[in-house]
Amino acid sequence: MKGNEAIAEAAINAGCLYYFGYPITPQTEISEYMAKRMPKVGGLCLQAESEIAAVNMLLGASASGTRAMTSSSSPGISLKSEGISYLVGSDLPAVVVNVQRGGPGLGGIQPSQADYYQATKAYGHGDMHLIVLAPSTVQEMATLTGEAFDLADIYRTPVIILADGAIGQMMEPVDFSERKPRELPEKTWATCGHRGARKHNIVNSLLMEPEELERSIRDRFERYRKIEENEVMCEKYMTDDADIVVVAFGIAARIAKTAAQIARSRGVKAGVLRPITLWPFPNKEISALADTAKAFLSVELSMGQMVTDVKLACECRRPVDFFGRTGGVIPAPADVAEKLCAMSRELSI
Repeated sequence: MKGNEAIAEAAINAGCLYYFGYPITPQTEISEYMAKRMPKVGGLCLQAESEIAAVNMLLGASASGTRAMTSSSSPGISLKSEGISYLVGSDLPAVVVNVQRGGPGLGGIQPSQADYYQATKAYGHGDMHLIVLAPSTVQEMATLTGEAFDLADIYRTPVIILADGAIGQMMEPVDFSERKPRELPEKTWATCGHRGARKHNIVNSLLMEPEELERSIRDRFERYRKIEENEVMCEKYMTDDADIVVVAFGIAARIAKTAAQIARSRGVKAGVLRPITLWPFPNKEISALADTAKAFLSVELSMGQMVTDVKLACECRRPVDFFGRTGGVIPAPADVAEKLCAMSRELSI
């Protein structure tokens, strides 16, 4: 399947009954797939009049306790940012898919990873975080979609799937039975009608009393602490003896693995750490690698948005270099390998 189609089918398999979207390249196949499949499973796919309308429809559906999802690509996600903040402030579980394209502005329709800042630092206003999952294969597009719905329900928070146009459009085999569902809490907070059996549930993000708002934020950050303790995911590739560790996610990680193989064939011990959760970021894992590695290289389809996080994770104990292309240009593995060899020469490794 295409990566976009895998996300859509995995969402349906996870029990998603409501999808609200708006067409934008390179994620439109998600909407198209949902339009065909949702009526057959008793669900609803609705093309909203705008991205802003779609995310607020998502909020309403999520408030009822039903699994719901929206998707878009970079400029469309920017329009959804206010609604995403409302979802966070209302403590609502939801899944938001961003199949990134080049920017800023309308940019282009080619793959990009330049929404890293937005996803990990400022998807919306206020004191908040979002769980951010970064697939690197079509299989992970499916697996992490199911995981996103479970994480959203467990922690009552929106979860972002930060993909890119390359993985959204490529075709690979998919096994939808690979992921095992997690144990989920009962949605006692849902506004689904009480039939006189319980008190009214109210979903709201407006708290006029400063102390009440502060208390709700502190409670939410306690949940974030638990997420950081329990939900970090990353993959290590040839890092045990690596002198240079490449940190890369998504499509860039696939390029980095091949580059590491090329570098090793030239005598440079390179490995790859791939963050699967961009938030929470694998700080402990990178810090541990800083005990043995001599340098890090952040490889991205951007101008280096992840570099600072890598530096913070290794506590500036090792040099952190950068290699990337932007605007929709995808680097060749040989180019990254050459950068690794140049670093090895400069550092006399």
